[in-house]
Amino acid sequence: MNRRMRTLSDNLRGWPLRRWLVAAGTAALTYLVVAIPTDLIDTPVFSREIPPTWWAQPALIITAILAGLLTATYVSRPEGEGRQSTVRLGGAGAIVSFFAVGCPVCNKLVLIALGTSGALQFFEPIQPYLAAASIGLLVWALTRRLTSEEACPVTRVNVTEAADLSLPR
Repeated sequence: MNRRMRTLSDNLRGWPLRRWLVAAGTAALTYLVVAIPTDLIDTPVFSREIPPTWWAQPALIITAILAGLLTATYVSRPEGEGRQSTVRLGGAGAIVSFFAVGCPVCNKLVLIALGTSGALQFFEPIQPYLAAASIGLLVWALTRRLTSEEACPVTRVNVTEAADLSLPR
């Protein structure tokens, strides 16, 4: 585990500025995209019937930061290495966070599936677990991306060189 943490920190320290900018921009965008419709940011357009829980803001902030970092791993380095894709798990983590921090009786999908009393009785109690699952999926995807970043580097090839290599003579 200590070696894995060292690999994670070494990879993060080696990030170019553009990766950090993408991470910050994506984190801010993720926060806004989830916080506005779930009314964690008060707007005249959206409202909630049930006030947010104490853990909704911290869960959303953590989710936004992790989503930003995960998205930044897809920005190529100057060397242009290729890696395995974990986009499905990261995307699932971001979507699950929307259900985790949202108002249980304001979510149309939950209301259609469970009704108002079902949303309060069954869905509201599992929201903290959804938040934990969201964060867990994002941590897993980010860890996987960062630890495998140097596993199989692929060098960038000039387009004209690639065309010459692929044509039989």
